Amino acid sequence: METMEKAAVNVTEASVTGRMSTFNHEQLVFCQDNETGLRSIIAIHNTTLGPAVGGTRMWAYGTEEEAMTDALRLSRGMTYKNALAGLNIGGGKAVIIGDARKQKSEALMRRFGKFVNSCGGKYITAEDVGISTRDMEYVRLETKHVVGLPEYLGGSGDPSPVTAYGVYMGMKASQKELSGSDSLSGKKVVVQGVGHVGEYLVEHLVKEGADVTICDIYEDRVNAVVKKHGVKAVDAKDVYDIPMDIYSPCALGATINDDTLDRLKCSIVCGAANNQLKDERVHGQEVLKRGILYAPDYLVNAGGIINCYWEIVGYNRNAALAQAEGIYQTALNIFNISKTNSIPTYLAANQLAEARIASIAKLKSTM
Repeated sequence: METMEKAAVNVTEASVTGRMSTFNHEQLVFCQDNETGLRSIIAIHNTTLGPAVGGTRMWAYGTEEEAMTDALRLSRGMTYKNALAGLNIGGGKAVIIGDARKQKSEALMRRFGKFVNSCGGKYITAEDVGISTRDMEYVRLETKHVVGLPEYLGGSGDPSPVTAYGVYMGMKASQKELSGSDSLSGKKVVVQGVGHVGEYLVEHLVKEGADVTICDIYEDRVNAVVKKHGVKAVDAKDVYDIPMDIYSPCALGATINDDTLDRLKCSIVCGAANNQLKDERVHGQEVLKRGILYAPDYLVNAGGIINCYWEIVGYNRNAALAQAEGIYQTALNIFNISKTNSIPTYLAANQLAEARIASIAKLKSTM
């Protein structure tokens, strides 16, 4: 059988182990294949609650260091997301370096599937940015450690509707916290990124009567969503400068940073993107200081992993939606902890997730 190369790509061992120790990652797997052009990183953060589950993202990262940073941040976020959602799985994530519109192929995805399989079930993958259910079919040909499969293969299909529903519930809870009413009717909402999740979120918002503006780096997506839903559009470079009640980042992370916070005109940040705070300690405190209510991203975007989890244990769409609806009450609980203890909402969410992981780790140590 072919040997699986696991080689670090232009990052020193010291920098890798140092970065892993910062948030106590368990494993980092570097994968490359000359024939298919695959360059990928699988990050396994924590498996206390169960095997690490998290999607695969394909993106044209500027550097391999940038890709590693994303994999580390995203996998840690999955640990917290899965714990907070009450799921019996740990956190992991994979990234593939490349332009998904130009470089993806069956061979590349199947080669990636072989690397996932080499992890022996410690990591279970699914779709994420740049990856479709069709891509997961190719991965499934090489490994059983994959969820988010099409329904005709016994899977749950596209998890995006459940993800969007959870974000919508988090947004309503945020509005409830600020005003006493969870109605979004008439609220100016800017949705940044209208891929699968973003568009389903737009659909919920339009149906409730929100005043929706969208942006996306792909002009064809913007045009399609504007035409279908009758919403407004803004150029991506101007998205932080327009008046809004709610900013909903649904693309890549780190959009809450020193620059954007000086430009944003909103009272709520609630969206599907992962790792929205560029530096959670700095910018989590800063949004609190500025009176902006931040709905922790890994709480409100948990619908997708909830959907995938039910695929693992025995799929039930109604159960997945019901569990995603519970994001509303969990968000209110976190807002209350934040307010009571005068701490940022991200920290309140982290503490809840860490408490669950610690309790299960303690339980296992006595068994």
